[in-house]
Amino acid sequence: MSTVVAKDHIVTLDYRVTGPQGELVDAGKKPLVYLHGGYGALFPVIEDGLDGKARGAAFRVELQPHEAYGDFDPALIRREPRALFPEDVAPGRVFEQRGPDGEDITLFLVTEVDDDEITLDGNHPLAGVPLVFSCIVTDIRPATPEELDEGGPLTDDDDDGEDGDEED
Repeated sequence: MSTVVAKDHIVTLDYRVTGPQGELVDAGKKPLVYLHGGYGALFPVIEDGLDGKARGAAFRVELQPHEAYGDFDPALIRREPRALFPEDVAPGRVFEQRGPDGEDITLFLVTEVDDDEITLDGNHPLAGVPLVFSCIVTDIRPATPEELDEGGPLTDDDDDGEDGDEED
């Protein structure tokens, strides 16, 4: 029996993501393992394109910004008084802000620091960037009942709730 990518299957992909000029965005050093079928692990346009693919199939899709991390939103660039931030604030540091509902969180990246103000950017670093997602389907299997309950594949890391001991 030949298994193909379908809803409620665990799919393993070897992948890479490149930018509009072919620059490497994500080398996919580890395989991507996800629960297929609208569980939010992949952008919908990628999942739609993988439907029905068999093990060994190659797939490539060009994603427009609105299909990936969204369009760049200038309203998410803020300038705030320097005095509101810790003394050691520097470009590259990330702060979070809760939305009006108290639940949604926006991450803001410090992009500039001067004596009086801090510039923060709430856009995803890849907002506004078209991407190319290329992959090969390396494994497909039906999800277990536990994986369906969790909404994703179970891994060894799920056993202890910690991130593991790997070094970067």
